[in-house]
Amino acid sequence: MTDASHTSTSGDPSTHLPVHTVTIPADVPMVSLLGPRDELLRTMERQFPLTSIHVRGNEFHLSGTSAEVALVERVIDELLAVIDGGQALNRDAVERSIAMLRAQTAERPADVLTMNIVSSRGRTIRPKTLGQKRYVDAIDDHTITFGIGPAGTGKTYLAMAKAVAALQSKQVNRIILTRPAVEAGERLGFLPGTLNDKIDPYLRPLYDALHDMVDPDSIPRLMAAGTIEVAPLAFMRGRSINDSFVILDEAQNTTPEQMKMFLTRLGFGSKMVVTGDVTQVDLPGGTQSGLRVVRDILTSVEDIHFTELTAQDVVRHRLVGQIVDAYGRWDARHQPKGAARPRRSPKRSSPDAASSGEATSPSEPATNPTGDQGGDA
Repeated sequence: MTDASHTSTSGDPSTHLPVHTVTIPADVPMVSLLGPRDELLRTMERQFPLTSIHVRGNEFHLSGTSAEVALVERVIDELLAVIDGGQALNRDAVERSIAMLRAQTAERPADVLTMNIVSSRGRTIRPKTLGQKRYVDAIDDHTITFGIGPAGTGKTYLAMAKAVAALQSKQVNRIILTRPAVEAGERLGFLPGTLNDKIDPYLRPLYDALHDMVDPDSIPRLMAAGTIEVAPLAFMRGRSINDSFVILDEAQNTTPEQMKMFLTRLGFGSKMVVTGDVTQVDLPGGTQSGLRVVRDILTSVEDIHFTELTAQDVVRHRLVGQIVDAYGRWDARHQPKGAARPRRSPKRSSPDAASSGEATSPSEPATNPTGDQGGDA
């Protein structure tokens, strides 16, 4: 690993504080650390407004309180470790590294930001937050993992990346992707096309994410062979699924009975990941969400893990995390304690409507929140 050298010299006459010098190894291009037009240096300066940060050649000259200067030195060391791991830095990586160091997390920022899950067609998918890394680690360590959190936290995308990695390494023989369908006022019988044509829009977000990780030309062949299966939750009933990586997406729209049905499909050599957002339940009024009650039911069962992702793990546009937080505060102020969340549509009926002849409303796509496009949504 590339390490910087640290020295302390005489004080800054204007502040009477000592100046600490961090020397960057000669084999590290300064532009990789400072960013184009010193963009990353400006980011560090904004994050440490009380610390003087000057760069001359391959040296950082730092002046400020001992605690803040020590933190800046640690940030520089972590960013060098990220570069040493082969990853290019960006503003987001710098800000997240600083946040993790300020929070004094057990994991090093470099270990989080350089963890590769799967690479395909020049793209590398990796976690970008501490919460995402812990979620990925939980998937490795447990047979059944629940990923619960708001949109943009990478719940489904990272789970699918782990599924593809498991298939590529022959840990499993197939991948099964499923999600419930929630009726939105139309009837399948009134829509043109076959059953597959009618349910395809509600599974399309899973296909889109899959295309990011697997050669699109090979997907039809893999699906025809049953190596990859994408199907509504109702199609899981009555099966025992062995040697498979199974992902249930949008699990907040399952009933407790459907959740039990899904979890009991687990067979030998299989792994399950259940993802959802308990604040986005689209079930008919009065219908309980299976995702909301499953933790109370399974809390004492070993080899099942619940990971909570938060707005801090949102890695879409930087405003998304702030929007999630703002809505959370608004809900806390305006929703009576114990009241059920209002339904988002006045025309909802039972889940898994596709299996009973009704059309459903497509849910939010499993977009790429890791942002890795060739070696970082």
